[in-house]
Amino acid sequence: MMHLRRFCTVSLLLILSGCGAGETAATATLQAEQAKQAQQQMEQLKQQIDQANAANTQRLQEAIDQAQ
Repeated sequence: MMHLRRFCTVSLLLILSGCGAGETAATATLQAEQAKQAQQQMEQLKQQIDQANAANTQRLQEAIDQAQ
């Protein structure tokens, strides 16, 4: 009887710890996906900034050329 109680207790603890491990893995996966999306957004913003800087440089050069 005592062994059955210990077995049930150990089994319950293993099941509960398994749920925590699954939750931790899901959280880590979600965080990794969010980090990947944030990296992609940063790349897109960098490209937009580079394009805006190129357009401004071109306009500045055209203004300088017209002033001469």
